[in-house]
Amino acid sequence: MDRSILKLILLFITFVLLGFDSPKLSPLNSDDVIVAFGDSLTKGVGVNIKNSYPSVLAKLTGLRVINSGISGETTKGGLKRFEKVIDEYNPSLIILLEGGNDILRNISSGQIKRNLEEMISIAQASNIQIVLIGVPEKRLFSDSAPFYNSLAKKYNLVFNDELISDLMRNPSMKSDAIHFNKKGYALMAKEIYTLLQDSGALDK
Repeated sequence: MDRSILKLILLFITFVLLGFDSPKLSPLNSDDVIVAFGDSLTKGVGVNIKNSYPSVLAKLTGLRVINSGISGETTKGGLKRFEKVIDEYNPSLIILLEGGNDILRNISSGQIKRNLEEMISIAQASNIQIVLIGVPEKRLFSDSAPFYNSLAKKYNLVFNDELISDLMRNPSMKSDAIHFNKKGYALMAKEIYTLLQDSGALDK
């Protein structure tokens, strides 16, 4: 085989292995603000606020991480307050983890997707980066609901579709049926921290 062709093939394989198509984030500066937006899993139900994932993530990153979680909130409620939160904190990045309460209440996936899509569009229109965290469906061993992956692809988002489902399946990480304990939230923060590093937002 011609050496130049072989080099091109090897280069292509390298790009594939490195995930050159993976969405990337712009690097965050020391004065940038991260908003953790969501429901009880963001608020940290089951632990003291200092052990919530946003608080742990703030320690890991050294950045200001706003805990904008409201227990029991649906995506409809989140959409209503989304712009107000942006106006108040002017974040450079939003970690969006919402939809669990919708799923528990059997709200249609189409409606959940539309609400999340509007939040994503609002953020991107304001040049705010979004990291999407998927929530599992209401069935055993489920990974995140398919519409999360669909949104991530459509809007080219940094996305984790296994974190919440993996924690949900591990009793040692939970304080009750749907919330995490100190160990669970700490692991959640660590995984999101690694995701931000791998995506280019933070130095490794």
